This record gives sequence, C-alpha cells and structure tokens, in this order.
Amino acid sequence: MTTNAYVVAAARTPVGSFQGALADLTAPALGAHALAATLQRSSFAGGEVDEVIMGNVVAAGLRQAPARQALRQAGLPDACPATTLNKVCGSGMKAAMVATDLIRAGSARVVLAGGMESMSNAPYLIAKARSGLRMGHGELKDTLFLDGLEDAATGRAMGTFAQSTADDYQLTRAAMDAWATQSVERARAAIASGALRAEIAPIEVGGSLVTDDEQPGRSRLERIPTLRPAFKPDGTITAANSSSISDGASALLICGQDALGDREPLARIAGHASHAQHPSEFTL
Repeated sequence: MTTNAYVVAAARTPVGSFQGALADLTAPALGAHALAATLQRSSFAGGEVDEVIMGNVVAAGLRQAPARQALRQAGLPDACPATTLNKVCGSGMKAAMVATDLIRAGSARVVLAGGMESMSNAPYLIAKARSGLRMGHGELKDTLFLDGLEDAATGRAMGTFAQSTADDYQLTRAAMDAWATQSVERARAAIASGALRAEIAPIEVGGSLVTDDEQPGRSRLERIPTLRPAFKPDGTITAANSSSISDGASALLICGQDALGDREPLARIAGHASHAQHPSEFTL
C-alpha cells in the first residue's frame, strides 16, 4: 500500500454562462477537453492511465456512460475503465477522493479524475409519456431542477434552504451584494492579469476560441443592488449574489509515488474527509 498520492497535472475549460459560449457542447465533450489537456500536460501516455472517474450531476439525455464518452473523445484507450460519479455539487471533488483511495490501496497507479457539466443542455422530460398520456395536458419536468437544483424529498429549490441559512445568520442583502461585487471585480482582475491562463485549456466552439470565463465579463455591477430576491419577497439572495448556472469541466491527473518518478508534482494529497447532514443544511 502506498501512502502518498500526487497531483501531477490539472486543466479546466473556461466556465461558460448559461446558454452562453459553451452551450453547443455536451458535458462529455467538455469533459473530454479537460481530460485531454490534463493528460497532455502530465507527460504520461494514455496507455498508462488505469482509470478515469468523472463527476456529473444532470445526466439525463447524455446517452450511456458519460465518463466513458469523455474518455473515448479524449483519445484514451478503450481498455481504460471509466466511472461516472454523482454527488451533486461535490461530484468532481469526490472523484478526486476516490482516485486518491484507489492509488493508496494499490488498485491503480495513475488516475484521471474530475467533473463535467452542461447545465445549458439539461433536457425537459414528459412525465408518464411511456405509459400513455390518455387525455389532457402532459407535464414537462426540467431536469436541471429535478436532478440538480431541487430537494428530492420536498421538491423545494435548494436556494430556499440557502435563504433560510442567510436569515438564521442575519446575512444582509447589502453584505451579500458587496461580496458579489468584490468577487466579480477579483475575477475580472485575475482574467486581465493572466493569473488564470495556466489552468485554462482554451476550447474552440463554432469556429471561435473561448479562452476566458464568461460570466465575469457579462456581469453588470450597477444592477446587482436592484435585482429582485430569488426565493422570497423580502429575501437577500438574488441571481447576482449566488452561484451561477454554468457549463464547464475540469480534471486532475493523480498518481502514486512509484508512478511519479522524477516528475515535479503540483501538490501532494495529504488526506481527505467526507461530511453529511440534512439536505436543508447543505450550506453549513
């Protein structure tokens, strides 16, 4: 058993806005781009990768085995196993944790792990269509909400739980808007300075090369204080001061000490842990 796992290479796509620059690409296509870029940066050959683990949440309509699709589109050998993992927002992180455990257990030497999502391409479903809609209107269900943004037990938007947390901790609208404004300004500064260039693998879409995260440039800071609350009339959470609905993918190449050789790792994974509590407390 090996005790150390190392991150040798990392890459991500730019993050695209909802129905924005990356909307024409499926989650597996985005994942393939991140996998291929990470492998290229690692100096490992595709045949040396023992497994690919990719997190993905809204899998409806992606066709069979999204992680295997990404693996094959990235040019990795068909003999390499692939697993798709769903832990909602933690899917990509959990993929890296599982990869680390495989390496420490001696079950793998080199693993590509990451996450991929195209929220823009989440389809609508027609409930009960298979058994026959005998009469009346069929109901469309949005898989972006059904499989991603709603609590499975209650049907409540997860954002309503976040609003409850904001209320409980007396987080004001002004404070949240100020934080959102600062976040956008920092993101814009990082893009302008080139600080993110090393981690992003530019991707071509429809003849245009997408090189930067899309949302910071589209944000209109002057509108942040004027937006309506998203979850209750006197609420503090808005579309501007909460996480964006986005498209993108990222990947890490993780290996053990014996596979590392004389390569210089980006990081050593010292440990990891999982925690869980009631879904209504997911923000805590």
